[in-house]
Amino acid sequence: MTGIKDFDDSIGAAQQWIDDLTLSLGWQDREKIYLALVATLHALRDNLPVHEAVFLGDYLPMTLRGLYYEGWHMPRYSALRTREAFLERILEGLHRDPGVDAEQVAKTVLALLADRIPATELEDVRVVTPKALRGLWPA
Repeated sequence: MTGIKDFDDSIGAAQQWIDDLTLSLGWQDREKIYLALVATLHALRDNLPVHEAVFLGDYLPMTLRGLYYEGWHMPRYSALRTREAFLERILEGLHRDPGVDAEQVAKTVLALLADRIPATELEDVRVVTPKALRGLWPA
């Protein structure tokens, strides 16, 4: 790929996340999967206190971590405290594609995070997720 080990490893890890979401969502369009992943990560990030948002970013592969922080303005925290606003943010990230079920996307991406992040660390993020959104995390 790039010939730089850290970059290549990170790109490979990001591709694996997209591959896993492709299987979970049943979509074939990798660009759409990418948009769904980034939109959900941004919506989640903007619903977490700064410390927990940064904490979550530490567990993302380097390539995804850069995308996670892209466009982040810390004062936006709590702007999406309702489930509807959270799901709307995901739809916006997917260009309002009428074939997208934003709740399914959110649950699938959050399940992927739950699979990739150690349980004790994930629990720290879950407990500060707004109550209206906690039902989107896997049980």
